[in-house]
Amino acid sequence: MKSAEAVSSPPINPLLDEPRVTATINTEYRKLYSVSCLSEDQVWTCGNNNIMKLLNHQGNLQTTMQTDSENEPWGIAVTRDGELVYTDTIDKTVNLVKNEQIETVITLQGWQPLNVCSTVSDDLLVTMISDDGKESKVVRYSDSTEIQTIQFDDQGRPLYLSDGLSYKYITENKNLDICVADRKGNAVVVVNQSGKLRFRYTGHPSNSEESFTPLGITTDSQSHILIADHGNQRIHILDQDGQFLRYIHCDLECPYGLCVDIRDNLFVAELLTAKVKKIQYL
Repeated sequence: MKSAEAVSSPPINPLLDEPRVTATINTEYRKLYSVSCLSEDQVWTCGNNNIMKLLNHQGNLQTTMQTDSENEPWGIAVTRDGELVYTDTIDKTVNLVKNEQIETVITLQGWQPLNVCSTVSDDLLVTMISDDGKESKVVRYSDSTEIQTIQFDDQGRPLYLSDGLSYKYITENKNLDICVADRKGNAVVVVNQSGKLRFRYTGHPSNSEESFTPLGITTDSQSHILIADHGNQRIHILDQDGQFLRYIHCDLECPYGLCVDIRDNLFVAELLTAKVKKIQYL
């Protein structure tokens, strides 16, 4: 009988006691909203104008894309194929940049798209708010086809709070959980692949008097959930079940958007400095 060969799993790297900034990228926006990793040494960024910039880690401009509508993009993401996706809240569209051409893949009626992420199955998850500002939901699209809507819990209560145009960054974890940073609700709302609520995270219990202001959110290869706490100038790291692990400080100023590259380097978009900080935390 042949003995079964041991299956090697990727090494589990412990969290560093002292995370450190390894690069600082100047984007030259007046305000910086989002960052999305294209490769190990390039990131897409968007800010307070209609031009999205691809920058390397030295801050050198690689290329730019201007929105067709000339509106500011609200959220950006990179697909598995390395294509840029952006949302246009005013036009109510989700757009794909392919071969330097912009294709509108989703057009909404009665709803405005906020943020977007690309999933492991190459679907798009889009957070959106109703035109009257009273409802929020997450919709999954395969190509341009809506295949899932996530809006209510098992008791019919809204999962996400709404009050006018609000920030709701989104990411998919390695276990296929869908994680939304609900700024209006001061919470991170995590549902499983079928849309069933798993948990809400409202900040570290020992800091209950501090207002938790989640904006950017991302996950890494070890299923950690990383959240930009804009008001308290830090990043929260959770495990996949919502247990708090530690903070990242690194002298952050107004952290907004987040992304992680394939080597688990964290990139933090700072709103007012318009800088992207690359941080090693594992």
